[in-house]
Amino acid sequence: MQAVRYHEFGEVDVLHLEHIPVPQPQAGEVLIRVYAAGVLPVDWKIRRGLFPMPVQFPVIPGTAFSGVVVGLGEGVSKWQIGESVFGRSTKGTYAEYTTAPEDVIARKPASITHEEAATLSGGATTAWRAIVSEGNVQPRERVLIHGAAGGVGLFAVQFAKGIGAEVIGTAGTANVAYVKSLGADQVIDYTAERFEEIVRDVDLVLDTVGGETLARTWSVLKPGGRLVSIAGQPPMEKAKQAGIQVIRPGVATSGDLKAIAELIEAGKLTINIEMSFALADVRQAHEKSQTGHGRGRVVLRVRD
Repeated sequence: MQAVRYHEFGEVDVLHLEHIPVPQPQAGEVLIRVYAAGVLPVDWKIRRGLFPMPVQFPVIPGTAFSGVVVGLGEGVSKWQIGESVFGRSTKGTYAEYTTAPEDVIARKPASITHEEAATLSGGATTAWRAIVSEGNVQPRERVLIHGAAGGVGLFAVQFAKGIGAEVIGTAGTANVAYVKSLGADQVIDYTAERFEEIVRDVDLVLDTVGGETLARTWSVLKPGGRLVSIAGQPPMEKAKQAGIQVIRPGVATSGDLKAIAELIEAGKLTINIEMSFALADVRQAHEKSQTGHGRGRVVLRVRD
């Protein structure tokens, strides 16, 4: 099969399209013919050696995928060959085939394409954990979402608004109207205004940006508020002193995936692909993802 791999940390030139054997599903796993893979910021951060995790070379990047079940490992009972699924794999998804445990995938909604479904893992799933499963946002709470037009933010706005929260988003000038169209009650153009001079008494902040944005966020949270950060570890001592609960969202469950799929089938969730690239153009895909400030997710087309 064709797969993208890198054999050392570095810039995009370490990414190579190679021919390697098709993986075999182990007990409890399914073999998936990948149709599309999501390009997450964490993918290029790992490639650059910026992420604190053990890496065994060569690496097939990617965790998010959508595809079709083509093989069943021993003991698999939930899936049949030919079913379209989406989800997460730790075996790499920038490849024609990957394997995944049968419990971490879900049936792809018929109403969306494989490319759209590939944006859900690490996008909608992270937002769901941040807002619903772990963030526990309640009706009428005030929620601030940094990077509200991005691959996680766009879903977080919709989930929080669906719960009945008051939603405030930050975005660049080009994305202000877009974030409003997702349902945000207020959108702050971070190129023209400082959110900490406008917003107060927020119950939950979802920070997808990190850095200076995270450092300026403390003052807008009310005592006892929640800070969900996916772009860096907030200083825990400062959080303790301020009475702020820090949440680091965990990996989505199959139940999370099913709940998201049900919202899509009901027409209650908007998906946006920032840009789509062929698998052979993976270097350009990573370069695009590295620029940030996008609207939605970058996707790799593995099979047309």
